[in-house]
Amino acid sequence: MLFPLPIDLFFALLKRVDYLKEQIMDFSLSEKLWNQAQELFPGGVNSPVRSFQSVGRHPFYVSRAKGSKLFDVDANCYTDYVCSWGALIHGHCYSPVVRAINEALQNGTSFGANCPLEIRLSQLIRSAMPSIEKIRFLNSGTEACMTAIRLARGFSRREKIMKFEGCYHGHVDSLLVKAGSGALTTGIPDSEGIPASLSALTIILPWNDEEKLIAAFKKYGRETAAIILEPVPANCGLIPPKEGFLESIESQARAYGSLIIFDEVITGFRLSYGGAQALFRIKPDLTVLGKIIGGGLPVGAIGGKKEIMDCLSPLGKVYQAGTLSGNPLAMAAGIAQLEELQKGHAYQYLENLGQQLEAGMLEIQKKLSYPLQFHRFGSLFSFFFTSKKVASAADAYQVDKMKFSSFFTALLSSRIFIPPSPFETAFLSTAHTESDIDELLKIVYDTLKKML
Repeated sequence: MLFPLPIDLFFALLKRVDYLKEQIMDFSLSEKLWNQAQELFPGGVNSPVRSFQSVGRHPFYVSRAKGSKLFDVDANCYTDYVCSWGALIHGHCYSPVVRAINEALQNGTSFGANCPLEIRLSQLIRSAMPSIEKIRFLNSGTEACMTAIRLARGFSRREKIMKFEGCYHGHVDSLLVKAGSGALTTGIPDSEGIPASLSALTIILPWNDEEKLIAAFKKYGRETAAIILEPVPANCGLIPPKEGFLESIESQARAYGSLIIFDEVITGFRLSYGGAQALFRIKPDLTVLGKIIGGGLPVGAIGGKKEIMDCLSPLGKVYQAGTLSGNPLAMAAGIAQLEELQKGHAYQYLENLGQQLEAGMLEIQKKLSYPLQFHRFGSLFSFFFTSKKVASAADAYQVDKMKFSSFFTALLSSRIFIPPSPFETAFLSTAHTESDIDELLKIVYDTLKKML
């Protein structure tokens, strides 16, 4: 026998069923592709973070993207806060960039020879960053960092390198190292296949620790070719420098004759038109660039003082070459992207969105008192699931990874895509809107409330 339901309860249940239908997402085609990919690629991917291993689920596969939205092969639509890991400051399929690529494509995809577009892009970069007197284009940030290290060693005739724990500079043998047991030890390999003798030339320092920075230079300064850093680290979550810390790095390096290498692959042309070095008013000896200067296509660059850059072949004895360096499609995309950024409107818009997001997160934290740290610097932001302040990589590594995994999965089921790792940084683009931020804040609030 059926028992009639009160009408208000009936409609409440109907509403709940409709809500659940909205939340159920089909991933069947992505799952099929994932199964195929595992037979073809190591770990099923061509870059480790894409495996979603850190969040305990299989990845989705993208079919297309436009503006702030990603569409997967199962027709699910997401608001994208990964933005090709920061490269797409104007969002996906930005018309001026797409138009520039299409125009360049009519003339060829690669020449293996010089092309005028290289000159125009280098002029735009040099005018934005006075520390860069000469520049060389490459094909990735990793390649650019590798060249920067080789160039610093060749110029200084020193072998040791200093880097900071948590700062990622690509999968370069000399830089893919982690700290040893002591505060000022040399690095030990962070990957199989790297000779211990090579990584022993890399000194690992804790970020935001001025005392240990000074001690390291006192011990190793005269042997150190360069200190390389992300001026605003964004590869162990977003961890801005403490006030005066970058200035301490500069003064120590200058005192011991070590070069300063700013890895601005992420921060270059994102934090400001002149990058982090313009914001902090520091002129590094060498700057590494990527991501934004390619408009979404593969690119890397190294630039710096003329006397250092001229040590590169064919003028100098530090060898570097690349078949696809200065690729005309990447150059055209980069020119279009920088010419739009040069107009200056993007940065204020991104800052306004960032302030809206930060204010909303502060309000959420007041309401829920959840053990969560939210960091923002310009259009970069990250979530740390911990009650403790995060000022270094060591702090970041103590976060609750399981809570982040639950958080990521809940956001994804609500069609929000953030980096699938607790140690990565999310990005805003000019394609995002105030409504996108309002939606993100509501979903974050609802998610954290359920996680209490």
